[in-house]
Amino acid sequence: MAFVTRQFVRSVSSSSTASASVKKIIVKHVTVIGGGLMGSGIAQIAAATGHTVVLVDQTEDILAKSKKGIEESLRKVAKKKFAEDPKAGDEFVTKTLSSITTSTDAASVVHSTDLVVEAIVENLQLKNELFKRLDKFAAEHTIFASNTSSLQITSIANATTRQDRFAGLHFFNPVPMMKLVEVIKTPMTSQKTFESLVDFTKTLGKHPVSCKDTPGFIVNRLLIPYLMEAIRLYERGDASKEDIDTAMKLGAGYPMGPFELLDYVGLDTTKFIIDGWHETDAKNSLFQPSPSLNKLVTENKLGKKTGEGFYKYK
Repeated sequence: MAFVTRQFVRSVSSSSTASASVKKIIVKHVTVIGGGLMGSGIAQIAAATGHTVVLVDQTEDILAKSKKGIEESLRKVAKKKFAEDPKAGDEFVTKTLSSITTSTDAASVVHSTDLVVEAIVENLQLKNELFKRLDKFAAEHTIFASNTSSLQITSIANATTRQDRFAGLHFFNPVPMMKLVEVIKTPMTSQKTFESLVDFTKTLGKHPVSCKDTPGFIVNRLLIPYLMEAIRLYERGDASKEDIDTAMKLGAGYPMGPFELLDYVGLDTTKFIIDGWHETDAKNSLFQPSPSLNKLVTENKLGKKTGEGFYKYK
């Protein structure tokens, strides 16, 4: 009986040790690579929720614009959140901004960070080069995450030696407003990493959803084929783009029709995603390119940002 008891205690002790060894990472220090709209938004919400943040980009000019954009965004938030107490709003802005520092040298700042979130251009080679370099300087416990919306997370993670500490964190634009974050788990992502990232997104006040490393994850995998099918419907002459937009707004309750949304997102963005998917799975009927979309992009008619896409804008 004593032997059984000792074995039981030994077993429980081993289990406790094992549990301790997979203790989740509590993210306190965040490094965001990329000072564009997405990167700035991620830096803003991380700083606003008590994290210390380093925002990294290539030049001081870019970073100055990023900090200015973050301050303007924070003042809008403060005006709404602290409508009855403007002084508290000013304090909120000042405190949040004080939690964000900037750097043009990613390798020099990742040694003490808990999480690196990459939000640079959608180019696999550039992302691989970035993470391969940072992998040499980051601490052992540091988690790497990509905010890519269309590239395979596994292909990016393979550039590093920490595939178990690598995942996708796909935020939505505008980051301070949109509640959703897709947490993408590759076959190599550890449960510890996954749970740490889920907890992190919750501390940001976001709602995490989980998805495997499949093209487009959840939202874009459903959204892009829907947008492409609307274009094909129009290309076949089955309905006008105006009637398709009206039908989806009034019939499906969508806030925007597919052509309005295409122009808002940017036709080049949609083309980039669908071309990437077509390259990896050319036989998939959902991933077929569109002649009219290709023509508009070639003519630099990319939507609202250029003044013309499927519709014209003044």
